[in-house]
Amino acid sequence: MGSATRSDSSMRDRVQGVLDLIRPSVQADGGDIELVDVAADGTVQIRFHGACHGCPSSKMTLQYGIEANLREQIPEITRVIPVT
Repeated sequence: MGSATRSDSSMRDRVQGVLDLIRPSVQADGGDIELVDVAADGTVQIRFHGACHGCPSSKMTLQYGIEANLREQIPEITRVIPVT
């Protein structure tokens, strides 16, 4: 059980690292992104803040920016979903 916890923590750290690289671009548009959770099945939950929250373009940002980057850098990621 201890190694699973380390593995989950490591995956979360890797996801956070990629989000930290993406964050300046999102902040330049007046928004921000927060990592909420990384599930064992590779689902990442994020929350949009600022100008991104409710923005019609946030779906495109999520799919073509955030999800594409995460899946490229971390193949174990299966999907990225926004939460409120």
